Amino acid sequence: MRNEFDFAPLYRSSIGFDRVFNLLNNAQRLQAIDAWPPYDIVKTGEDDYRIQMAVAGFAEGDLDITQERNVLVVKGQKAEAKDGEYLHRGIAGRTFERRFELADHVRVENASLTNGILSIALKREVPEAMKPRKIAIGDGSFQQAPLQIEAKRQVA
Repeated sequence: MRNEFDFAPLYRSSIGFDRVFNLLNNAQRLQAIDAWPPYDIVKTGEDDYRIQMAVAGFAEGDLDITQERNVLVVKGQKAEAKDGEYLHRGIAGRTFERRFELADHVRVENASLTNGILSIALKREVPEAMKPRKIAIGDGSFQQAPLQIEAKRQVA
């Protein structure tokens, strides 16, 4: 059974949260069938994260990782090997595409493939202008910076 939430009442009283509502709508549309390859998301520090995907049988050349704005896309495509007739095929080598929505200011630091586990390190780097800053309390007298007249510059 699938429940869909109506975010229309929230649109009436909020400004600038469109992206959040879109993320929630997109998450509702995801189907539970899309569970391959399995992955973990680990918070390794205050602003550090790691995605680990089980991609057994894939080599580095079979995987493609791209970050487009706030979306991380991991694709895997394995060339069909003709090394015999399979009586049973239990190791999945099918093509996949997995998308991860990233928050603002999250970037991929590096990726590695070890023992069939693809590890992608992520870091959130908030710009200095957006970090909290301490405001000093003064004596109440406001001093205006002296006005300067800019001289005309001649273009060479």
